[in-house]
Amino acid sequence: MQQPNGSQPAAAVDSRRGFLAKLAAVAAGGLATLTPVAVGVWSFLDPLRRKGAAASFLPITELSAIPDDGVPRQFAVVAERIDAWTGFPREPIGAVYLRREKGSQQVEALSATCPHAGCFVELEGNARCFRCPCHNSTFTLDGGIVEPSPSPRTMDSLECRVGPHGEVAVKWENFYSGIAEKKART
Repeated sequence: MQQPNGSQPAAAVDSRRGFLAKLAAVAAGGLATLTPVAVGVWSFLDPLRRKGAAASFLPITELSAIPDDGVPRQFAVVAERIDAWTGFPREPIGAVYLRREKGSQQVEALSATCPHAGCFVELEGNARCFRCPCHNSTFTLDGGIVEPSPSPRTMDSLECRVGPHGEVAVKWENFYSGIAEKKART
C-alpha cells in the first residue's frame, strides 16, 4: 500500500532489501563453494583425462659399452615415471637387449619382455638363444621364434639410433603380450 505522499511503506522496502541481501549472500556463497569443488573434481579426474605417453627415444648407453661381437647385452631403460598423481624420477621402467655386429655402428634393439606372457627373457650364453623362464618360449639371438614355442610372435624389436657423440637411444614402447600382432600399449 502506498503512503499519501506516493512512497512505499518502510516494511516493504526493508523486506525487498532483505531479499536482495539474502540473494547476494547465496550467490557469493555459491561462487565461493564452486571454486574448491571444481578444483577437487578436476584433480580427482586428472589421471583419467591424461592420454598415454607416446613412445619417445630414451638414452640407454654409449656405443662403446656395446661390444661388436654380435652377442646381445641387457641394459636397463631408465626414465621419469608418473603414476596417477605420483612422480618417480629416474626409475627403471624396463630393459632392452642391444647388439651390434663386427665393425658396425648400427645397433639392434629387442625388448627384454616376452611377447607370450610378459616375463623378462634371459640370454642363455652357451645355448646362444633367449629363453623365457615362465613358459619356456625360446628365441634366436635376432629375436626369432625357436619352435616349439608358446610365444605367439617373435621378440619385439625397437627402433634404435646412435647420436653423433656415440649415445645410443631406443624408442621405448610396451607391447601387448599374448597376441600374435605387435600392438603398442598407449
